[in-house]
Amino acid sequence: MFESDFDRLSYYYKCKWAREPQLRQYVSFGVITPEEYEKIVGQKYE
Repeated sequence: MFESDFDRLSYYYKCKWAREPQLRQYVSFGVITPEEYEKIVGQKYE
């Protein structure tokens, strides 16, 4: 269904199945990049 983790997490975020703290964890695990986090959330990754 999803071509990448970025696509999957973007969808989850839009559906409110994932929140910012969870996405920050995915960045720390190396699943998505800080730049991808910023594209999904619309806020700077800190």
